[in-house]
Amino acid sequence: MYELRRNDFDVTNSVQVSATPAVAQAVRDLFAATWPGEPFDRVAVAFDEFERLFSGRMPGYHGVDTIYHDRQHSLDMTLAMARLLVGYETTVDPARRFGAERAIMALVTSLFHDAGYIREFDDRVHHNGAEFTLYHVTRSAKFLARFLPTIGMEAWVPVSTRIVHFTGYEIKLSQIHLTDSRDRKCGHLLGTADLIAQMADRCYLEKCRDRLYPEFVLGGVAAAPASDGTMQVRYSSGLDLLRQTPDFVRETRAQRLDGEFEQAYQYTESLFGGQNPYLDAIDRNMDYLQRILRAERWRLLRRNPPLFTSPGAELGRVRGLMVDRLKTMWA
Repeated sequence: MYELRRNDFDVTNSVQVSATPAVAQAVRDLFAATWPGEPFDRVAVAFDEFERLFSGRMPGYHGVDTIYHDRQHSLDMTLAMARLLVGYETTVDPARRFGAERAIMALVTSLFHDAGYIREFDDRVHHNGAEFTLYHVTRSAKFLARFLPTIGMEAWVPVSTRIVHFTGYEIKLSQIHLTDSRDRKCGHLLGTADLIAQMADRCYLEKCRDRLYPEFVLGGVAAAPASDGTMQVRYSSGLDLLRQTPDFVRETRAQRLDGEFEQAYQYTESLFGGQNPYLDAIDRNMDYLQRILRAERWRLLRRNPPLFTSPGAELGRVRGLMVDRLKTMWA
């Protein structure tokens, strides 16, 4: 099954995670089986609005133009979140279950967890959504605060706008205050889904080299001036980012997935006969990367995955912006 996995399909090679209708149907099926009789209409509306926003058809917004955090990533992450929610709900004791309302809130939050990368029409300063990298989660929270009331979920705004920060690093997780332990667990699942979906992507390595590095340059992550005026370089190139990826994955698994998120990834395993296709895919990616690193055989990274951004957001344009930013930084 995994050998024939298509570039824009999920870890089971059964759901096309670049297609909003396909993911919406897969999530609907999981939801209906877990919360039978509960209405799915608010999640369905959220999928429709997600497609409008990311494709550039929502008034006031350009659509997604980040080439790593594209439409496929958000859909892949939302499918992973749905599986985690179902696995949790069907394995914990009744007192700890989320219930349909909280699950709906979590799914909507998943869909828009990266909405903060999307530029607005009246923005005359930024040229690409990656420039919001260091504070995009805060922008996503603001979008959710505006969107949730439109589907009758205004009461969940305080929770959604907090748990979305489990997908980022703008606020220390210990400083995210939630009164209900189930809401914090939702945050654990949300942060877990975000990480395992992208690291298990079949083209994760190529995307890190060719797409994440340009985003890091534009977002001030790859290099930035220090207080003394010197340039502090974290990643000198896409290949340098890949060389540091094994350490990043190890630290992420130890500190976040196993640590702060309390091994929440295990909740997918009840859906797959005790196996974890996400961790398996991550391990395959890391094994392949180590094989490449040992001999510096970069030609083995030859996949050219499709790009799922709004019209006009081509790779060449983003790379051009990256080159211009690098020239400016080193001038």
